[in-house]
Amino acid sequence: MHKSKQNQKEIKPVLQYPENELSYGRWLFSQPCMFLRGVKNVENLEKPSLPEIAFAGRSNCGKSSLLNALTGRKSLARTSKTPGRTQQLNFFDLGEKLWLVDMPGYGYAKASKKDIAEWNQTIHEYLRGRPTLRRLCVLIDSRHGIKSNDLEIMAMLDSTAVNYQIVLTKTDKLSSNALIKCIEVTTDSLKAHPAALPNPIATSSQKGFGIQELRAEIAALANDGQIG
Repeated sequence: MHKSKQNQKEIKPVLQYPENELSYGRWLFSQPCMFLRGVKNVENLEKPSLPEIAFAGRSNCGKSSLLNALTGRKSLARTSKTPGRTQQLNFFDLGEKLWLVDMPGYGYAKASKKDIAEWNQTIHEYLRGRPTLRRLCVLIDSRHGIKSNDLEIMAMLDSTAVNYQIVLTKTDKLSSNALIKCIEVTTDSLKAHPAALPNPIATSSQKGFGIQELRAEIAALANDGQIG
């Protein structure tokens, strides 16, 4: 474990950003982040007024922890050892510049088949028809890589031309060599997906690795791209 910690410090995120972009990302994610509402079907969606960045991934991929790390809060998104606890689309207003959307995890949940089918339908309808959705962050547990249910979401995004960013989570659990291999394999697989950004962003919510780079990537999509 100590070896992994040391190796994490030696690896730089795939994407590098100039200091002004990193600075704006830090500023934006230090702004108030207010919960707007949670909805279980598209008929109850908030009327779009700001660019939206959505976060999706397999259940237990570390999505809630990543949202908390991005915003510097311990309980913005509820974390749990029980997969599938996010059961609706949760909207947050970030500094009146962006809306962050926490989506239900896919692949597993302790719920009825009917409820899971309804969540999946809501996810698909939201992704297909939301005009202000600027980017979807698809979270991939770096220990397991891209799985079949990830590929299903990615194929749908490719067909609807919704741009998405692959975000590798829990990279502190990997050795240096395993992380490098994971990044290489993921980057190579993204060549077959036209709506995917070409490079993944490797992160660790626990260690803070890659968080400032992801903030900068998201901040570039904010309402005005300027402070104040």
